[in-house]
This record gives sequence, C-alpha cells and structure tokens, in this order.
Amino acid sequence: MITFDQTLPVAREVLAIHHDQISKLDWLILNRDLNGRVRFIVPEEIGADEVQRPEIEAVYQSLSKQLELHAYPIDSGILYEATQEQAHYGAQAFRLDGFDNVWIVDRLANESGWESIAEVAGGAPRIVFFSIKGGVGRSTALAASAWALARAGKRVLVLDLDLESPGLSSALLPSDRQPKYGVTDWLVEDLVDNGEPLIQDLYATSGLTTAGEIYLVPAHGRDPGEYVSKLGRVWMPKIRAQMQAESWSMRLNRLVNTLEERIRPHAILIDSRAGIDEVAAACVTDLGAHTIFMFAIQGQQTWTGYRALLSHWQQRGVITDIRGRLQLVAGLVPDDERRLDYLAILRADAYALFADTYDEVEPGAISDWNFEEDDDNAPHSPLQIRWNRGWYGLLSLQHRMVQVDYSEVHSVYGELIEFLNRSLTQGQLA
Repeated sequence: MITFDQTLPVAREVLAIHHDQISKLDWLILNRDLNGRVRFIVPEEIGADEVQRPEIEAVYQSLSKQLELHAYPIDSGILYEATQEQAHYGAQAFRLDGFDNVWIVDRLANESGWESIAEVAGGAPRIVFFSIKGGVGRSTALAASAWALARAGKRVLVLDLDLESPGLSSALLPSDRQPKYGVTDWLVEDLVDNGEPLIQDLYATSGLTTAGEIYLVPAHGRDPGEYVSKLGRVWMPKIRAQMQAESWSMRLNRLVNTLEERIRPHAILIDSRAGIDEVAAACVTDLGAHTIFMFAIQGQQTWTGYRALLSHWQQRGVITDIRGRLQLVAGLVPDDERRLDYLAILRADAYALFADTYDEVEPGAISDWNFEEDDDNAPHSPLQIRWNRGWYGLLSLQHRMVQVDYSEVHSVYGELIEFLNRSLTQGQLA
C-alpha cells in the first residue's frame, strides 16, 4: 500500500528509470492536488508531438501503477499548459531532488505556506515569539521582554496574534485600559473596507512606569462581541479590483505596516500561535521577521514538531532564507541543581535538530554558517528562562509588573533580554 509520504520517493525512482525521456522536456511538474493525488503537467506542445507524447504517457502510466490510489487514471493524469508559470497557478513550486527540470507543486487547503519566506522587513525589527506547543512560557517571556525594553527607553509595539488563545493583553493592560478593538476586529472589517476607522482604537499603552512605552494590540477588543464568528472570517482573502485576491497574511502585513507608521516603534514583538498551521506560518514566514525565538522545553514533542518544520524548509530549498533568523529559547529551566543537566540534554537535542542546517565545511575551510555543539553563539545554543512560580502564567502578571524590580525580571529572563538589548544596540535587528 502506498501512502502520501511515499509519493515523492516513488516518483523520484520512476522518473530516474525514465531519465532519457524526462530530460527531453523543458519542464515537468508533479502536481499534488488537495487530496494528495498526483498528475503530470507538461508543455502544451508535447500534446501535439507524435513522438514525445506517447513517451510521457508511458512514463505516467508506470508512475500511476506504482502510486495506486495516489495517482489519476492515465486518461486524466496528464495536463498541458502553455507556460510553467500558468501551470503553477499561483502555488509555490520546488525542485524534485536529482532533476533540474522537474518541479513539485503542492495544492494546499490553506493560503499560507511555510515555504514562502518573506524578506526581512525594513524599519523596526519584527521579533516573533514562537513555539511548537503551548505551556512553555512564551507569552509571559514576551511580556517581560516588552517591559524590559520599555524600561530601557524603547517604544515597543506588541501584537497578540495568538488569535485562538488570546490573553497577552491581560499581562500588560489593566481592564480599564483595554482598547475598543483588536486584530480580529480589524481583519473582519477590512474585508468590507471598514478597517481604517478602527486603527486609532486598536491599541492602548500599558501605563507602566517605564522610560519608554508599550503599545499593545490585543487579539480582540475589551468587548469580544461575536468573537467565534469573527474568528471564522479573519483568514479570508480580500477580493480586490480585477478579482485579485489579497491573502489574509498580506492583509495582516498591511496592518502591521500601518501601525508601525503611526507608532514609530523601536521594536515590534509578535506573539505567534503555537503549532504548525497557517496562523503560525504567517507570523514566522510572512511578516518579514528579523528574529524568530523558537521556545522549547525538554521532551520528544518539542523536537518532533521542530524537526518536521526544519525538514520541510530543507526539502523546499528555503532553509538558507530563514536559518539566520532562528534562535532557540529554553523555557521552564529548573532553578535548582537539575539546571545544568537539563540544559546539557536540551542543547544536545537542539544541536541534533540544527546540525543539518549548518554548512558542511572541509578541513581547514571557513564558513559563516557552521557551529560546533558547544558554541554559545550558535542558534541552537539556548537562551535560558528559569522556572519561577511567580512568573509562570499571565493571570496576575500585570499587577506583578507594576511592582516588580528589574533584578527580579533579569534573574528569570536575563539571557533573553540581554540578547534583545545587544542585538538592538549592535544594529543586528535594526
């Protein structure tokens, strides 16, 4: 029995057997549809070629037999297009290993894909707090980081994009300072060209006693309203003139740009949804992040998820576009005698995760992207956040941040804060 994961390895084997026929084509696309079934798309002139058409039909027939239910019947398994661009039909494409002229196009049910890596945005650095699973202290770390940066005199824009599990605003804003609207309100109103009037009521300042200021955009306003109904619409593309669609992540980017122009922050901190889905993808890959903090705790769930993500980037050939922005953060590090052992195990697992993304270097050669396991400047070297019961969770964090002193924050989040301050000072994130 053939399963989805075997479709590309089987296709690679079949095409290798028929290399002579495949090499004659200017291009060939393996199209995997929404159900995971495979078709060929070839240049339309092949359809009229009495020699090449039967050859390609024979290759596809061989592949169809191998793929079983994951292929179309021979009479509907080959499509013809005038150009390769038309064959892509707006979808991302990546090369099949071992072939210069064979491309894979995956048709996905969601708009946002992890393989489309936006260039680093200009202006204020966009720093994404991301985790594969929840409960690792990600949002609390963001709140503490925002406070520390504001204490140092920075204007910090914070966006709660964990839309399906909102709560960051309660950490930084008392109930009487909550803004009227939130991200979900804007995304829904923007669909009907009513987003602009919401901007001035979309954020609020923290009111904390700091030299700088925190501007927070919550997931929803002080009255959530029909939040579930709105949430079901935020991912919608916006249809513009000439029936052109603006994806929801493009709309989100437009919102961030608008807020940045209005507030002029020194840094933008983004709380991403946990997991591997289109919402997290938008935060990590679509918004032009300068730095992506990958929160981890020791455990197989963490590494299984991150391994799937990095493998996807490698398969799609985009790992080099994003690897320089990644930085591991170790959450919930024991603040006792277990700490060193915990960090040693986590660093070893992190190195195993990142090692395949580093450049292979011959003896005596030099590379800008090659790190040893014990290199403290490597992205796999974790910035540690120590476990502290008083800082775990968001329920009373706003009250704590009114009273807390810097030494207490630094004892828990020092390495993370120092990384941010050093990066901003040195211009690495500016």
